[in-house]
Amino acid sequence: MAPELPPPPSFSPHRRWSIGFNVLLILCVVFSVVVMVNYLSRDYFWRVHWGNRGRAELSPLTAKFLQSLTNQVKVTLYYKKDEPLYTTSAALLNEYRMINPRITIQAVDYLRDPGTAQKVKEDYKLVSVTDQNLVIFDCEGRTQVVNGNSLAKYVLEQVHGDKEQEFQRRPTEFLGEKMFTSALLTVANPKPLNAYVVKGHGEHPIDGNDPNGYLKFGAMLEQQNNVRVYSLSLRGTNPIPLDCHLLIIAGPRSTFFEPELQKIDQYLSQGGRLFALFGPSTNRDSGLEQVLAKWGVEVGTNVIKDPDNTLLDVAMVVSDFSSHPIVNPLLQSQIALFTPRSVGKAKDRSQAADAPKAEEIAFTGPRAFSSSDPDGRRRFPLIVAVEKGGIKGAITERGATRIVVVGSSTFLANVPLDSAANRDFAGFAVNWLLDRTQLLDALGPQPVTVYRLVMTRAQLQQAQWILLAGMPGVTLVVGGLVWLRRRR
Repeated sequence: MAPELPPPPSFSPHRRWSIGFNVLLILCVVFSVVVMVNYLSRDYFWRVHWGNRGRAELSPLTAKFLQSLTNQVKVTLYYKKDEPLYTTSAALLNEYRMINPRITIQAVDYLRDPGTAQKVKEDYKLVSVTDQNLVIFDCEGRTQVVNGNSLAKYVLEQVHGDKEQEFQRRPTEFLGEKMFTSALLTVANPKPLNAYVVKGHGEHPIDGNDPNGYLKFGAMLEQQNNVRVYSLSLRGTNPIPLDCHLLIIAGPRSTFFEPELQKIDQYLSQGGRLFALFGPSTNRDSGLEQVLAKWGVEVGTNVIKDPDNTLLDVAMVVSDFSSHPIVNPLLQSQIALFTPRSVGKAKDRSQAADAPKAEEIAFTGPRAFSSSDPDGRRRFPLIVAVEKGGIKGAITERGATRIVVVGSSTFLANVPLDSAANRDFAGFAVNWLLDRTQLLDALGPQPVTVYRLVMTRAQLQQAQWILLAGMPGVTLVVGGLVWLRRRR
Protein backbone atom coordinates (compact mmCIF):
# COMPACT_ATOMS: atom_id res chain seq x y z
CA MET A 1 0.00 0.00 0.00
CA ALA A 2 1.43 3.33 -1.05
CA PRO A 3 2.08 5.78 1.79
CA GLU A 4 -0.34 8.72 2.06
CA LEU A 5 1.06 11.99 0.87
CA PRO A 6 0.75 14.97 3.25
CA PRO A 7 -2.07 17.34 2.28
CA PRO A 8 -0.99 20.37 0.32
CA PRO A 9 -0.71 23.64 2.32
CA SER A 10 -3.92 25.68 2.50
CA PHE A 11 -2.11 28.88 1.55
CA SER A 12 0.91 29.21 -0.59
CA PRO A 13 3.69 31.54 0.59
CA HIS A 14 2.66 34.01 -2.09
CA ARG A 15 -0.92 34.05 -0.84
CA ARG A 16 0.16 34.42 2.79
CA TRP A 17 2.26 37.44 1.91
CA SER A 18 -0.62 38.87 -0.13
CA ILE A 19 -3.07 38.49 2.78
CA GLY A 20 -0.59 40.00 5.22
CA PHE A 21 -0.01 42.96 2.91
CA ASN A 22 -3.78 43.54 2.51
CA VAL A 23 -4.30 43.44 6.28
CA LEU A 24 -1.45 45.90 6.78
CA LEU A 25 -2.86 48.17 4.08
CA ILE A 26 -6.34 48.08 5.67
CA LEU A 27 -4.87 48.93 9.09
CA CYS A 28 -3.01 51.89 7.56
CA VAL A 29 -6.19 53.12 5.87
CA VAL A 30 -8.22 52.80 9.08
CA PHE A 31 -5.50 54.58 11.07
CA SER A 32 -5.38 57.39 8.47
CA VAL A 33 -9.16 57.80 8.57
CA VAL A 34 -9.13 57.95 12.39
CA VAL A 35 -6.37 60.59 12.33
CA MET A 36 -8.20 62.69 9.72
CA VAL A 37 -11.50 62.46 11.58
CA ASN A 38 -9.85 63.58 14.82
CA TYR A 39 -8.07 66.41 13.01
CA LEU A 40 -11.28 67.66 11.41
CA SER A 41 -13.27 67.28 14.63
CA ARG A 42 -10.98 69.79 16.30
CA ASP A 43 -12.59 72.60 14.26
CA TYR A 44 -15.83 70.97 13.10
CA PHE A 45 -17.70 69.21 15.84
CA TRP A 46 -21.17 68.70 17.21
CA ARG A 47 -21.72 68.48 20.93
CA VAL A 48 -24.77 66.83 22.46
CA HIS A 49 -25.79 67.40 26.09
CA TRP A 50 -27.47 64.36 27.62
CA GLY A 51 -28.43 66.22 30.79
CA ASN A 52 -29.19 69.76 31.91
CA ARG A 53 -26.86 69.86 34.91
CA GLY A 54 -23.70 70.77 33.03
CA ARG A 55 -25.38 72.52 30.14
CA ALA A 56 -24.49 76.18 29.55
CA GLU A 57 -25.91 77.75 26.40
CA LEU A 58 -24.16 80.97 25.45
CA SER A 59 -26.04 84.00 24.15
CA PRO A 60 -25.35 85.35 20.63
CA LEU A 61 -23.60 88.34 22.26
CA THR A 62 -21.01 86.19 23.98
CA ALA A 63 -20.58 83.88 20.98
CA LYS A 64 -19.88 86.78 18.60
CA PHE A 65 -17.52 88.41 21.03
CA LEU A 66 -15.58 85.17 21.56
CA GLN A 67 -15.29 84.62 17.82
CA SER A 68 -13.74 88.07 17.43
CA LEU A 69 -11.30 87.61 20.33
CA THR A 70 -7.70 87.28 19.11
CA ASN A 71 -5.88 87.61 22.45
CA GLN A 72 -4.57 84.79 24.59
CA VAL A 73 -6.57 84.74 27.82
CA LYS A 74 -5.84 82.63 30.88
CA VAL A 75 -8.73 81.97 33.26
CA THR A 76 -8.01 80.69 36.77
CA LEU A 77 -10.84 79.12 38.75
CA TYR A 78 -9.63 79.81 42.28
CA TYR A 79 -12.52 77.85 43.71
CA LYS A 80 -13.43 75.23 46.27
CA LYS A 81 -14.63 72.33 44.13
CA ASP A 82 -17.42 71.23 46.45
CA GLU A 83 -19.13 74.63 46.19
CA PRO A 84 -22.54 74.41 44.45
CA LEU A 85 -21.64 76.91 41.70
CA TYR A 86 -18.24 75.41 40.86
CA THR A 87 -19.63 72.87 38.38
CA THR A 88 -21.83 75.48 36.70
CA SER A 89 -18.98 78.00 36.42
CA ALA A 90 -16.54 75.39 35.09
CA ALA A 91 -19.07 74.19 32.49
CA LEU A 92 -19.71 77.76 31.35
CA LEU A 93 -16.00 78.54 30.99
CA ASN A 94 -15.55 75.31 29.07
CA GLU A 95 -18.14 76.56 26.57
CA TYR A 96 -16.05 79.72 26.19
CA ARG A 97 -12.97 77.61 25.50
CA MET A 98 -14.78 75.44 22.94
CA ILE A 99 -15.68 78.53 20.90
CA ASN A 100 -12.24 80.14 21.21
CA PRO A 101 -9.27 77.83 21.96
CA ARG A 102 -7.15 80.89 22.83
CA ILE A 103 -8.83 80.76 26.22
CA THR A 104 -7.10 78.42 28.65
CA ILE A 105 -8.60 77.35 31.97
CA GLN A 106 -6.81 76.35 35.18
CA ALA A 107 -8.75 75.09 38.19
CA VAL A 108 -7.16 75.58 41.62
CA ASP A 109 -8.82 74.29 44.77
CA TYR A 110 -7.32 76.43 47.53
CA LEU A 111 -8.12 73.77 50.15
CA ARG A 112 -6.80 70.68 48.37
CA ASP A 113 -3.84 72.35 46.65
CA PRO A 114 -2.55 75.07 49.00
CA GLY A 115 0.85 75.30 47.25
CA THR A 116 -0.61 76.22 43.85
CA ALA A 117 -3.16 78.46 45.55
CA GLN A 118 -0.39 80.40 47.28
CA LYS A 119 1.41 80.90 43.96
CA VAL A 120 -1.80 82.20 42.35
CA LYS A 121 -2.24 84.66 45.20
CA GLU A 122 1.32 85.90 44.81
CA ASP A 123 1.10 86.19 41.01
CA TYR A 124 -2.07 88.26 41.13
CA LYS A 125 -1.31 90.12 44.37
CA LEU A 126 -4.16 88.50 46.28
CA VAL A 127 -2.24 88.16 49.53
CA SER A 128 -5.15 89.51 51.60
CA VAL A 129 -7.52 86.90 50.15
CA THR A 130 -8.17 83.93 52.45
CA ASP A 131 -10.94 81.42 51.77
CA GLN A 132 -12.77 83.16 48.95
CA ASN A 133 -13.92 81.85 45.59
CA LEU A 134 -12.58 83.87 42.68
CA VAL A 135 -12.46 83.67 38.89
CA ILE A 136 -9.36 85.45 37.56
CA PHE A 137 -9.07 86.59 33.94
CA ASP A 138 -5.55 87.39 32.70
CA CYS A 139 -4.69 88.77 29.26
CA GLU A 140 -1.15 89.99 28.64
CA GLY A 141 -0.79 91.25 32.21
CA ARG A 142 -4.22 92.87 32.39
CA THR A 143 -6.31 91.14 35.03
CA GLN A 144 -9.91 91.21 36.15
CA VAL A 145 -11.10 89.35 39.25
CA VAL A 146 -14.71 88.18 39.55
CA ASN A 147 -15.99 87.42 43.04
CA GLY A 148 -17.52 83.96 43.17
CA ASN A 149 -20.03 85.07 45.79
CA SER A 150 -21.61 87.49 43.28
CA LEU A 151 -22.16 84.93 40.51
CA ALA A 152 -25.75 84.27 41.53
CA LYS A 153 -28.80 85.88 43.07
CA TYR A 154 -30.13 84.15 46.15
CA VAL A 155 -33.35 84.01 48.12
CA LEU A 156 -33.84 82.89 51.69
CA GLU A 157 -36.19 79.98 52.03
CA GLN A 158 -37.47 78.09 55.00
CA VAL A 159 -36.52 74.43 55.42
CA HIS A 160 -37.89 71.99 57.99
CA GLY A 161 -35.21 70.31 60.04
CA ASP A 162 -35.53 67.53 62.57
CA LYS A 163 -35.84 69.86 65.54
CA GLU A 164 -36.64 73.36 64.37
CA GLN A 165 -37.20 75.41 61.27
CA GLU A 166 -34.13 76.74 59.50
CA PHE A 167 -33.41 79.18 56.69
CA GLN A 168 -30.99 78.64 53.86
CA ARG A 169 -29.92 80.52 50.73
CA ARG A 170 -31.12 79.11 47.43
CA PRO A 171 -29.71 80.38 44.10
CA THR A 172 -32.39 81.60 41.69
CA GLU A 173 -30.38 83.23 38.87
CA PHE A 174 -26.87 82.55 37.62
CA LEU A 175 -25.05 85.72 36.51
CA GLY A 176 -21.88 84.02 35.35
CA GLU A 177 -22.14 84.73 31.63
CA LYS A 178 -22.75 88.44 32.13
CA MET A 179 -19.83 88.80 34.53
CA PHE A 180 -17.44 86.54 32.62
CA THR A 181 -18.08 88.25 29.28
CA SER A 182 -17.64 91.66 30.89
CA ALA A 183 -14.36 90.54 32.45
CA LEU A 184 -13.13 89.27 29.08
CA LEU A 185 -14.08 92.55 27.47
CA THR A 186 -12.15 94.42 30.13
CA VAL A 187 -8.90 92.47 29.84
CA ALA A 188 -9.00 92.12 26.03
CA ASN A 189 -9.15 95.87 25.37
CA PRO A 190 -5.87 97.56 26.29
CA LYS A 191 -7.37 101.07 26.10
CA PRO A 192 -10.71 101.45 27.90
CA LEU A 193 -13.00 104.21 26.74
CA ASN A 194 -13.71 107.32 28.79
CA ALA A 195 -17.05 108.78 29.85
CA TYR A 196 -17.33 112.25 31.39
CA VAL A 197 -20.31 113.15 33.57
CA VAL A 198 -21.07 116.86 33.58
CA LYS A 199 -21.50 118.51 36.99
CA GLY A 200 -22.25 122.00 38.31
CA HIS A 201 -25.96 122.30 37.42
CA GLY A 202 -27.62 120.12 40.04
CA GLU A 203 -27.08 116.87 38.10
CA HIS A 204 -27.16 113.46 39.73
CA PRO A 205 -23.76 112.97 41.43
CA ILE A 206 -21.61 110.18 40.05
CA ASP A 207 -20.04 109.44 43.43
CA GLY A 208 -21.41 108.91 46.93
CA ASN A 209 -24.21 106.72 48.23
CA ASP A 210 -26.99 109.24 47.66
CA PRO A 211 -30.14 107.29 46.60
CA ASN A 212 -30.50 109.76 43.71
CA GLY A 213 -26.84 109.46 42.76
CA TYR A 214 -25.35 107.61 39.81
CA LEU A 215 -22.73 105.62 41.73
CA LYS A 216 -24.13 102.23 40.66
CA PHE A 217 -24.50 103.43 37.09
CA GLY A 218 -20.86 104.51 37.05
CA ALA A 219 -19.80 101.16 38.51
CA MET A 220 -21.81 99.40 35.82
CA LEU A 221 -20.02 101.35 33.09
CA GLU A 222 -16.62 100.40 34.47
CA GLN A 223 -17.33 96.76 35.30
CA GLN A 224 -19.64 95.70 32.47
CA ASN A 225 -18.86 98.15 29.66
CA ASN A 226 -15.13 98.72 30.28
CA VAL A 227 -15.67 102.49 30.36
CA ARG A 228 -13.81 104.68 32.82
CA VAL A 229 -15.98 107.39 34.38
CA TYR A 230 -14.86 110.90 35.35
CA SER A 231 -16.62 114.06 36.53
CA LEU A 232 -16.35 117.13 34.33
CA SER A 233 -17.06 120.79 34.95
CA LEU A 234 -17.51 122.99 31.88
CA ARG A 235 -17.16 126.23 33.82
CA GLY A 236 -14.41 128.70 32.93
CA THR A 237 -11.90 127.54 30.36
CA ASN A 238 -12.39 123.81 30.95
CA PRO A 239 -12.89 122.13 27.54
CA ILE A 240 -14.42 118.77 26.80
CA PRO A 241 -11.34 116.50 26.69
CA LEU A 242 -10.26 115.04 23.37
CA ASP A 243 -10.36 111.55 24.91
CA CYS A 244 -14.04 111.94 25.79
CA HIS A 245 -15.82 109.07 24.09
CA LEU A 246 -19.12 109.67 25.85
CA LEU A 247 -20.56 112.79 27.48
CA ILE A 248 -23.30 112.21 30.07
CA ILE A 249 -25.62 114.97 31.28
CA ALA A 250 -27.94 113.55 33.94
CA GLY A 251 -30.86 115.72 35.04
CA PRO A 252 -29.58 119.31 35.11
CA ARG A 253 -31.64 121.58 37.37
CA SER A 254 -30.11 124.95 36.53
CA THR A 255 -29.30 126.74 33.30
CA PHE A 256 -26.05 126.19 31.43
CA PHE A 257 -24.03 129.29 30.65
CA GLU A 258 -23.68 130.14 26.98
CA PRO A 259 -19.95 129.17 26.78
CA GLU A 260 -20.83 125.75 28.22
CA LEU A 261 -23.52 125.23 25.58
CA GLN A 262 -21.06 126.23 22.88
CA LYS A 263 -18.61 123.59 24.10
CA ILE A 264 -21.31 120.92 23.99
CA ASP A 265 -22.44 122.04 20.53
CA GLN A 266 -18.86 121.97 19.25
CA TYR A 267 -18.30 118.54 20.77
CA LEU A 268 -21.34 117.15 18.95
CA SER A 269 -20.32 118.78 15.67
CA GLN A 270 -17.01 116.89 15.86
CA GLY A 271 -18.56 113.43 16.11
CA GLY A 272 -19.30 113.43 19.83
CA ARG A 273 -21.52 111.00 21.71
CA LEU A 274 -24.08 112.40 24.17
CA PHE A 275 -26.32 110.64 26.70
CA ALA A 276 -28.74 113.34 27.89
CA LEU A 277 -31.31 112.64 30.60
CA PHE A 278 -33.81 115.22 31.78
CA GLY A 279 -35.42 115.44 35.19
CA PRO A 280 -38.92 116.80 35.96
CA SER A 281 -39.59 119.94 33.96
CA THR A 282 -39.49 123.35 35.59
CA ASN A 283 -40.28 126.82 34.38
CA ARG A 284 -36.60 127.36 33.61
CA ASP A 285 -34.98 125.55 30.70
CA SER A 286 -31.45 124.27 31.06
CA GLY A 287 -30.43 125.61 27.65
CA LEU A 288 -29.55 122.11 26.52
CA GLU A 289 -32.96 121.91 24.86
CA GLN A 290 -31.89 124.50 22.26
CA VAL A 291 -28.72 122.56 21.45
CA LEU A 292 -30.67 119.35 20.96
CA ALA A 293 -33.20 121.15 18.74
CA LYS A 294 -30.40 121.61 16.18
CA TRP A 295 -30.15 117.81 16.05
CA GLY A 296 -33.86 117.26 15.50
CA VAL A 297 -34.91 116.59 19.12
CA GLU A 298 -37.81 118.35 20.84
CA VAL A 299 -37.77 118.17 24.65
CA GLY A 300 -41.13 118.82 26.29
CA THR A 301 -41.74 121.03 29.31
CA ASN A 302 -44.54 119.11 31.02
CA VAL A 303 -44.70 115.89 33.02
CA ILE A 304 -46.39 113.02 31.17
CA LYS A 305 -48.78 110.70 32.98
CA ASP A 306 -50.03 107.34 31.78
CA PRO A 307 -52.81 105.97 34.04
CA ASP A 308 -52.85 102.59 32.26
CA ASN A 309 -49.15 101.95 32.84
CA THR A 310 -48.41 103.50 36.23
CA LEU A 311 -47.10 101.42 39.10
CA LEU A 312 -47.90 102.52 42.69
CA ASP A 313 -48.53 106.09 41.45
CA VAL A 314 -44.77 106.51 41.12
CA ALA A 315 -43.22 104.76 38.13
CA MET A 316 -44.42 104.72 34.55
CA VAL A 317 -43.89 101.26 33.06
CA VAL A 318 -42.84 101.54 29.42
CA SER A 319 -43.04 98.52 27.14
CA ASP A 320 -43.97 100.11 23.78
CA PHE A 321 -40.75 100.24 21.76
CA SER A 322 -39.97 100.83 18.12
CA SER A 323 -37.43 98.89 16.06
CA HIS A 324 -33.97 100.18 17.01
CA PRO A 325 -30.72 98.47 18.09
CA ILE A 326 -31.02 99.98 21.58
CA VAL A 327 -34.47 98.59 22.36
CA ASN A 328 -34.68 95.51 20.12
CA PRO A 329 -33.38 93.30 22.97
CA LEU A 330 -36.06 94.83 25.25
CA LEU A 331 -39.12 93.99 23.16
CA GLN A 332 -40.25 91.47 25.77
CA SER A 333 -39.20 93.65 28.73
CA GLN A 334 -40.16 96.89 30.44
CA ILE A 335 -38.39 99.95 31.78
CA ALA A 336 -39.64 102.10 34.65
CA LEU A 337 -39.45 105.88 34.19
CA PHE A 338 -40.17 108.46 36.89
CA THR A 339 -42.03 111.73 36.16
CA PRO A 340 -40.89 111.74 32.53
CA ARG A 341 -41.05 114.55 30.05
CA SER A 342 -42.03 113.98 26.46
CA VAL A 343 -39.01 113.72 24.17
CA GLY A 344 -39.73 113.40 20.46
CA LYS A 345 -38.55 114.15 16.98
CA ALA A 346 -38.86 117.80 15.94
CA LYS A 347 -41.81 118.10 13.59
CA ASP A 348 -40.58 121.11 11.59
CA ARG A 349 -37.15 119.63 10.97
CA SER A 350 -35.99 119.87 7.35
CA GLN A 351 -35.54 116.53 5.61
CA ALA A 352 -32.25 117.37 3.91
CA ALA A 353 -30.01 114.53 2.83
CA ASP A 354 -27.39 115.41 5.43
CA ALA A 355 -29.86 116.07 8.25
CA PRO A 356 -29.43 114.09 11.48
CA LYS A 357 -31.55 110.96 11.68
CA ALA A 358 -33.72 111.19 14.80
CA GLU A 359 -35.84 108.20 15.80
CA GLU A 360 -38.42 107.93 18.57
CA ILE A 361 -37.80 104.56 20.25
CA ALA A 362 -40.04 104.41 23.37
CA PHE A 363 -43.64 105.51 23.89
CA THR A 364 -46.41 105.76 26.46
CA GLY A 365 -49.77 104.06 26.10
CA PRO A 366 -52.54 105.61 23.95
CA ARG A 367 -54.35 107.17 26.94
CA ALA A 368 -51.41 109.17 28.32
CA PHE A 369 -51.73 112.91 28.86
CA SER A 370 -49.67 115.95 29.73
CA SER A 371 -50.00 117.54 33.15
CA SER A 372 -50.90 120.84 31.44
CA ASP A 373 -53.61 119.24 29.26
CA PRO A 374 -55.38 116.36 31.06
CA ASP A 375 -57.96 116.07 28.26
CA GLY A 376 -55.44 115.67 25.44
CA ARG A 377 -54.95 111.94 25.61
CA ARG A 378 -52.59 110.39 23.11
CA ARG A 379 -49.38 108.41 22.67
CA PHE A 380 -46.29 110.38 23.72
CA PRO A 381 -42.66 109.63 22.75
CA LEU A 382 -40.25 109.46 25.70
CA ILE A 383 -36.84 108.52 24.24
CA VAL A 384 -35.10 109.61 21.04
CA ALA A 385 -31.92 108.32 19.38
CA VAL A 386 -30.05 110.53 16.91
CA GLU A 387 -27.29 109.61 14.48
CA LYS A 388 -25.43 111.59 11.85
CA GLY A 389 -22.40 110.37 9.93
CA GLY A 390 -20.07 112.02 7.47
CA ILE A 391 -19.37 115.02 9.70
CA LYS A 392 -16.55 117.26 8.53
CA GLY A 393 -13.92 117.81 11.19
CA ALA A 394 -15.06 114.81 13.21
CA ILE A 395 -12.46 113.24 15.44
CA THR A 396 -11.61 109.86 13.89
CA GLU A 397 -11.59 108.05 17.22
CA ARG A 398 -15.18 109.08 17.88
CA GLY A 399 -16.78 108.53 14.48
CA ALA A 400 -20.33 109.63 13.69
CA THR A 401 -22.33 111.79 16.08
CA ARG A 402 -24.74 109.81 18.20
CA ILE A 403 -27.18 111.12 20.79
CA VAL A 404 -29.65 109.44 23.14
CA VAL A 405 -32.15 111.70 24.92
CA VAL A 406 -34.41 110.36 27.67
CA GLY A 407 -37.24 112.30 29.32
CA SER A 408 -36.36 110.89 32.76
CA SER A 409 -33.11 110.89 34.72
CA THR A 410 -34.12 109.36 38.07
CA PHE A 411 -34.65 105.89 36.54
CA LEU A 412 -30.86 105.33 36.42
CA ALA A 413 -30.23 106.46 40.01
CA ASN A 414 -28.85 104.03 42.60
CA VAL A 415 -32.19 102.64 43.77
CA PRO A 416 -34.29 102.56 40.55
CA LEU A 417 -31.42 101.27 38.39
CA ASP A 418 -32.26 97.67 39.27
CA SER A 419 -35.98 98.14 38.63
CA ALA A 420 -37.48 96.34 35.63
CA ALA A 421 -34.98 96.41 32.71
CA ASN A 422 -33.50 99.84 33.51
CA ARG A 423 -29.97 98.46 33.87
CA ASP A 424 -30.25 96.58 30.58
CA PHE A 425 -31.48 99.67 28.76
CA ALA A 426 -28.59 101.72 30.12
CA GLY A 427 -26.09 99.12 28.93
CA PHE A 428 -27.63 98.87 25.46
CA ALA A 429 -27.79 102.67 25.10
CA VAL A 430 -24.13 103.07 26.06
CA ASN A 431 -23.05 100.27 23.70
CA TRP A 432 -24.96 101.87 20.83
CA LEU A 433 -23.51 105.30 21.57
CA LEU A 434 -20.01 103.83 21.58
CA ASP A 435 -20.75 101.85 18.38
CA ARG A 436 -20.28 98.47 20.03
CA THR A 437 -22.78 96.72 17.81
CA GLN A 438 -21.51 93.27 18.83
CA LEU A 439 -22.68 93.97 22.39
CA LEU A 440 -26.28 94.91 21.60
CA ASP A 441 -27.80 91.47 22.06
CA ALA A 442 -29.54 90.43 25.22
CA LEU A 443 -27.31 89.03 27.92
CA GLY A 444 -29.41 88.21 30.93
CA PRO A 445 -29.18 85.87 33.88
CA GLN A 446 -29.79 82.15 33.56
CA PRO A 447 -32.37 80.58 35.87
CA VAL A 448 -31.07 78.05 38.37
CA THR A 449 -33.25 74.95 38.71
CA VAL A 450 -33.04 73.20 42.06
CA TYR A 451 -34.38 69.67 42.43
CA ARG A 452 -35.29 68.66 45.96
CA LEU A 453 -36.47 65.22 47.10
CA VAL A 454 -38.49 65.30 50.32
CA MET A 455 -38.87 61.94 52.14
CA THR A 456 -40.09 60.90 55.54
CA ARG A 457 -37.87 58.81 57.82
CA ALA A 458 -39.83 55.62 56.96
CA GLN A 459 -39.53 56.33 53.22
CA LEU A 460 -35.82 56.95 53.61
CA GLN A 461 -35.31 53.62 55.41
CA GLN A 462 -37.34 51.84 52.75
CA ALA A 463 -35.20 53.36 50.00
CA GLN A 464 -32.04 52.33 51.83
CA TRP A 465 -33.23 48.70 52.08
CA ILE A 466 -34.09 48.67 48.37
CA LEU A 467 -30.68 50.03 47.38
CA LEU A 468 -28.60 48.02 49.86
CA ALA A 469 -30.47 44.71 49.88
CA GLY A 470 -33.17 44.61 47.23
CA MET A 471 -31.13 45.41 44.13
CA PRO A 472 -28.14 43.16 45.04
CA GLY A 473 -30.58 40.41 46.07
CA VAL A 474 -32.38 40.51 42.72
CA THR A 475 -29.03 40.25 40.96
CA LEU A 476 -28.04 37.20 43.03
CA VAL A 477 -31.38 35.45 42.40
CA VAL A 478 -31.19 36.02 38.64
CA GLY A 479 -27.59 34.81 38.62
CA GLY A 480 -28.56 31.66 40.57
CA LEU A 481 -31.38 30.84 38.16
CA VAL A 482 -29.02 31.17 35.22
CA TRP A 483 -26.51 28.89 36.96
CA LEU A 484 -29.15 26.24 37.65
CA ARG A 485 -30.37 26.36 34.04
CA ARG A 486 -26.85 25.75 32.76
CA ARG A 487 -26.32 22.86 35.21
CA ARG A 488 -29.19 21.00 33.59
